[in-house]
Amino acid sequence: MAVEIERKFLVVGDGWRALGKPVVYRQGYLLAEKHRVVRVRVAGDRAYLTFKGATEGISRHEFEYPVPLEDAEVLLEWCDRPLIEKTRTAIAVGDLTWEVDEFTGDNAGLVLAEVELPAADYIFDRPDWIGQEVSDDPRYFNANLIRHPYSQW
Repeated sequence: MAVEIERKFLVVGDGWRALGKPVVYRQGYLLAEKHRVVRVRVAGDRAYLTFKGATEGISRHEFEYPVPLEDAEVLLEWCDRPLIEKTRTAIAVGDLTWEVDEFTGDNAGLVLAEVELPAADYIFDRPDWIGQEVSDDPRYFNANLIRHPYSQW
């Protein structure tokens, strides 16, 4: 069973910008409830359908499947608005990969970094561009950013 163990942080400064290759993401939600989410994502020239369960601490069940890009484009039309629009930069730091999301559209100005961990108690070093942790703040969940965009905070 797939389990996502993820911590999320605000990003400070621009020290991360030259460390990876950015990819444009568009994603929407076919279902976005407290205990379950169904997401459609287009990342560059690839597309995915993702199912997520309730968050327990920093963990939750996650199942992600590739889908044809053309199918994802149709599914995005069915999603609630606004879509999540962001540029993601994957950055290897030690044995982990940090994903920095710079949001555009209705969430412009928000820059978050996520790191998936092998265990909830995994100890890791934080790069100097990592700021305050927001893992427990539901405002920063992508599914909530469609209902309450960052521009309206």
